[in-house]
Amino acid sequence: MFINAALAAGLRVVEEFVQVDAEPVSEGQVHWLDSSTLERVSSTVSPQPNIAVVATPDAPRLDEFGGWILVADRVQDPGNLGTMIRSAVAAGASCVVTTPNTVDALSPKVVRAAAGSMFAVPVVSETSLNDVRAAGFTVVGTSSHDHPGVVAYDQFDFTRRVAVVMGNEAAGLANDAPVDSWVTIPHAGPVESLNVAMAATVLCFEVARQRNASSGEINP
Repeated sequence: MFINAALAAGLRVVEEFVQVDAEPVSEGQVHWLDSSTLERVSSTVSPQPNIAVVATPDAPRLDEFGGWILVADRVQDPGNLGTMIRSAVAAGASCVVTTPNTVDALSPKVVRAAAGSMFAVPVVSETSLNDVRAAGFTVVGTSSHDHPGVVAYDQFDFTRRVAVVMGNEAAGLANDAPVDSWVTIPHAGPVESLNVAMAATVLCFEVARQRNASSGEINP
């Protein structure tokens, strides 16, 4: 249940809407609803018996984060963004950043696609790539096309304090985007590019592999 994940992350439940035959799971203000009313107010077809309104945590400053972060630049599909957040959490990112014109990270579809994992990592919204650079990260752009100096993703050194940037589903990253380096995922056949969430997952776990190897950690 996503409410339990939010509580485990230390978030505060403001209100909880509970089906009459269920029990509250938080200390938020409780509103009892019958099953038909709960279905009408929910954004899903078959809702859980508990729905909550959770207070949005204060946005942290980017320069407070070490390690590496994932940046979604103008990603439009909530399923893609949710999957990217889930992969970033699984691979050990310290933060996920979204730029202006990216789908709202707190929208219900993103939260569901992230499967509760977004409560485990700070999400900083409405932040430009220049802001990411100003926070001291090496900004790594990803592309399926050739750029001067572009290298295969598994040949780049991700053990530094890096921000991995994934671009818009249709347009990708702009050629003049303020990035420090470009990486690509080589692929064969007639496929022009990978889905952005799939590509993000590949890159997230390459970052994790390199950083674990560098620190001497071994993941089972």
